[in-house]
Amino acid sequence: MLFFALLLEVTWILAADEGHHWTYEGPHGQDHWPASYPECGSDAQSPIDIQTDSVTFDPELPALQPHGYDQPGTEPLDLHNNGHTVQLSLPPTLYLGGLPRKYVAAQLHLHWGQKGSPGGSEHQINNEATAAELHIVHYDSDSYGSLSEAAQRPQGLAVLGILIEVGDTENPAYEHILSHLHEISHKDQKTSVPPFSVRELLPSELEQFFRYNGSLTTPPCYQSVLWTVFNRRAQISVGQLERLQQTLFSTEEEPSEALVQNYRAPQPLNQRAVFASFIQVGPVYTTGEMLSLAVGIVLGCLCLLVAAYFIAKRIRKKRLGNGKSVVFTSVRATTEA
Repeated sequence: MLFFALLLEVTWILAADEGHHWTYEGPHGQDHWPASYPECGSDAQSPIDIQTDSVTFDPELPALQPHGYDQPGTEPLDLHNNGHTVQLSLPPTLYLGGLPRKYVAAQLHLHWGQKGSPGGSEHQINNEATAAELHIVHYDSDSYGSLSEAAQRPQGLAVLGILIEVGDTENPAYEHILSHLHEISHKDQKTSVPPFSVRELLPSELEQFFRYNGSLTTPPCYQSVLWTVFNRRAQISVGQLERLQQTLFSTEEEPSEALVQNYRAPQPLNQRAVFASFIQVGPVYTTGEMLSLAVGIVLGCLCLLVAAYFIAKRIRKKRLGNGKSVVFTSVRATTEA
């Protein structure tokens, strides 16, 4: 059994990383993945664009409970540039409660765009992407002996998706990762990171999330993932995002090729259902729509004030004119009498 598990591990690693060459753009880009990895062209792929007016509220979705996330032990964690992303290994002492089975953590990694271009996340909500996205990968340890074995089985994996946007301040939790990027700037470089609270990488509130069945977002695109995408977002500073966008390379040596735009485009939902742990109150707007709405309200108020000013001025002028007319008429009447 151990030999079989190890064989699966080696086979999966070779297929994903050392077998067919794949990239996000160009002749080996995501549009061509199905030619080498047929499952990438199947009908339950990830990521997706979550349309909140089409999700199904499920009041029986239990709250997600991350165990061990606050203290992942005392051993250093391996940080690795694999040419496609930056990946941090996680110990199996981290696991999730609130799912059908026990899912233990294996690794986390990031997806991002490039400086000057919008977007970077893989999942979108109402057609809106964020600057980056964090994925924390777990596997069903009750049923399978390893990540690679579970990756090929229905709901063998559970992945948390955390959308990341730009905020005003630096995020100290993400700094535990980003401060080491210069040590692994080229493909296949590794370094050690002191253990830290992985829980702080997640949004402060975990109650609101979306749940659906999907796939790995990279080849071989196995459709084995139970996805949890949080509605709340994490934030990093502009400087932190730029370090993520400008420090890493997808090649081992010169000439260096920047590791950017490592996100897959949203895939068709097809007949899948997306469930929500919460009821959306009121209309849902994207950031751009909210900004436009705010500008429209401000301009509307200014127009009303200007209109009210001119109306008041006209009324006052009319009243003054009527007053002068009454005085003039009275004077004439007195003279004629």
